[in-house]
Amino acid sequence: MFGDLFGKLQEAQSKMKESKERLALITVEGEAGEGAVKVVVTGNREVKSIDVAERLLEKDNKEELEDLLLTALNRALKNAENAWESEMKGIAGGMLGPLGGLL
Repeated sequence: MFGDLFGKLQEAQSKMKESKERLALITVEGEAGEGAVKVVVTGNREVKSIDVAERLLEKDNKEELEDLLLTALNRALKNAENAWESEMKGIAGGMLGPLGGLL
């Protein structure tokens, strides 16, 4: 009984590690201001790049830049969270068989 449980635990840990590796390779983007600010993050929610339009780098645009950065970052992180959730549902479905679809 415990052997089977231990085996499933090891399998789950292995699948989690594989998923984290796959998520590190997935990139998603968030943007704001009609593309004036673009943020790219991995499926593990690591920020990889931020691209800012030249016009936003002027002193008078500081507040707009800050607002657009927050919006783009939050959108990118939400997209990364969606990728992570999809990956975890795949693991749960594989581990639980037919019950995985309920998660």
